[in-house]
Amino acid sequence: MNIDKILTEMSLEEKASLCSGEGFWHTKAIDRLDIQRIMLSDGPHGLRKVNEERDCTTDESIKAVCFPTASALACSFDRDLLEKLGQALGDECQAEGVAVLLGPGANIKRSPLCGRNFEYFSEDPYLSTEMASAYIKGVQSRGVGTSLKHFAVNNQEHRRMSTSAEVDERTLREIYLASFEGAVKNAKPWMIMCSYNRINGVHASENPKLLTDILRDEWGYKGLVVSDWGAVDNRVNGIKAGLDLEMPSSIGKNDKYIIEAVKQGRLDIKDVDRCVRRILELLVKYENVKTDIVWDKEKDHNLASDIESECMVLLKNEDNILPLDKNKKIAFIGKFAESPRYQGGGSSHINSYKVTSALEAVKNICKVTYAEGYHTDDDINDERLISDAVKSARDCDIAVLFVGLPDSFESEGYDRSHLRLPECQLELIKRVVEVNKNVVIVLHNGSAVEMPFADDIKGILEAYLGGQAVGQAEVDILFGKKNPCGKLAETFPRKLCDNPSYLNFPGEGDKVCYQEGIFVGYRYYDKKEIEPLFPFGYGLSYTTFEYKDIEVSKREINDDEELIVTVTVKNTGKVTGKEIVQLYVNDEQSSVIRPIKELKGFKKVTLNPGEEKRLALKLNKRSFAYYNTDISDWYVEQGKYNILVGASSRDIRLKSSVYVSPTNRIRTKYTLNSTVGDIMSTDIGKALFKDFMSEISNTEAMEENSEQMEMELEMFNELPLRAMVSFIDKKNLTREKLSQLVERINTTLDSDLD
Repeated sequence: MNIDKILTEMSLEEKASLCSGEGFWHTKAIDRLDIQRIMLSDGPHGLRKVNEERDCTTDESIKAVCFPTASALACSFDRDLLEKLGQALGDECQAEGVAVLLGPGANIKRSPLCGRNFEYFSEDPYLSTEMASAYIKGVQSRGVGTSLKHFAVNNQEHRRMSTSAEVDERTLREIYLASFEGAVKNAKPWMIMCSYNRINGVHASENPKLLTDILRDEWGYKGLVVSDWGAVDNRVNGIKAGLDLEMPSSIGKNDKYIIEAVKQGRLDIKDVDRCVRRILELLVKYENVKTDIVWDKEKDHNLASDIESECMVLLKNEDNILPLDKNKKIAFIGKFAESPRYQGGGSSHINSYKVTSALEAVKNICKVTYAEGYHTDDDINDERLISDAVKSARDCDIAVLFVGLPDSFESEGYDRSHLRLPECQLELIKRVVEVNKNVVIVLHNGSAVEMPFADDIKGILEAYLGGQAVGQAEVDILFGKKNPCGKLAETFPRKLCDNPSYLNFPGEGDKVCYQEGIFVGYRYYDKKEIEPLFPFGYGLSYTTFEYKDIEVSKREINDDEELIVTVTVKNTGKVTGKEIVQLYVNDEQSSVIRPIKELKGFKKVTLNPGEEKRLALKLNKRSFAYYNTDISDWYVEQGKYNILVGASSRDIRLKSSVYVSPTNRIRTKYTLNSTVGDIMSTDIGKALFKDFMSEISNTEAMEENSEQMEMELEMFNELPLRAMVSFIDKKNLTREKLSQLVERINTTLDSDLD
């Protein structure tokens, strides 16, 4: 396809037409110019290819394989695993003629109440972008595009099509855009999907700062921007801002606005051509790599099980109750043992070709008794079901309760109102614990839940929404065939009100204020010294690990240099296991408000009993930087940074440090409105100020009463220099002399920078 030639041959009407979809899932075709349509399909944890273009119900989608959702996948902290998943999904898309898979979702988990958190990776932008990058690389290695979504600041379902996320620039850059930035730069998704919401009053679909200034000009993105389905407000403004493709079809209504705006001179035809070119480039990209692949669903079903076993998080294992002894009397209790909740509701809902439950999988290991325990279609205590469950628990050695959130509790389209499990499940847990102290809980949920029962339970295994083979993976972990190795990608609070967004979620009317700023997730819990139920990065194993011998490649670096951090990890237990080594950075003395520590590196390593390995993790400028709004760029302050390596955000095992200097130093120009404290914050300022004070006062008296001078300086610490004229009764203290002092300080500092 010769794109330049086609652009010259297309009419205005054809160009406008190509900028919106045909039906629900296809781009438009233009037969006259041999432009073929391509199909887009929902993901991100499975192929949801719908048969009828205008029918988006699950019943009409093809049979497919449902993999674990992003909430589970991120707990693997495994880039290779995410890439392997992406490759499988890419092959499935090729087999079904799907050009672009609509995923992954890289939005930050601002609140555990967000009904779509199961589709998102983490509360941490670094982990989110690393997981998204690996996923994208995997899918696109198979010649199929991805659509990274939902760009940006889409962190709730409540009024998602109309609300405005009010967020300051530094928070936007460090948290909410950072979760996309690395994936865009490193993995180059074919498509970016803009979100429904407004950002500081401007719709994402017509936001030039977001779609052009940042995405294209700063990050260098070359692909196509598509709207979320129905996210377009003003199509002409969207064209100007950089929204290339509107989905789904507007039945020609918005196409007419484009045509009228061009004819009336309100829209430059060059802007339309730019969008059309990107659409044509996408078509060419897919057509050039289209292949015939046979889809092996059974193979992918087994892969889904293997992936889920890498993602589950062992939260508690008192008295080593796990792994289970198959020779003991075991009861499986709870509806989810027989009919697991393994995916979330909404546009990502997969029509799974088969589902393996724990009750089915355990038949290959041992015999267990089963009691349903509760209903999932209502939250009513069924005394008959509870009594049967209590009897099963009383008659067994170990009771395994499969509980979690039913479909109605969390879904795309609405947010949760609380973090509790259904009351009927809480009652079941209470009653079972009364008759058997050897209880293990297996959780099925898309996001964090409160656990008032945690102290009474010996074992807790977090399965999240683990895909259609979740039952097999659960049994493999429960009976020790596989060793749990996942770690939490989000903080589990003890209660909802501990969450940093609690007072400002979901907002008022059509506005939600992100007043917690950069303190999202563990950043907040650390700063406020709040003990969570389970911290970010936490997860147990059936073995133990020792950390030792941390080294940094240099003790002093400039911010344009890489730093290599090496540590040794040893398996000190009796079984093979995988450990996730986490690296956090702490700015020891920052002039701006910063988190206590931030995740800047991680690596997953497999170790046999007694085996140790030396691991290397790289840090770069962004590992130490914060977003400086004065210079509109990332900046590293000069100073000491602590390198923290551990098994979770609250379990730091090793510590080192490095002194980092910025290659381009910045400083504030001092004025008469600068405070005494501002001046005294630099060595040269302190020296010149003390000389100045000696000049305007009796030198001998100053030396005799230096303690009084220090007290006066402390008292005047926040006093603007200009105000000293009024507060200090010295005839030789004048505004002119203060101006000379400021000029001397600025000149000296400028020469130091040179």
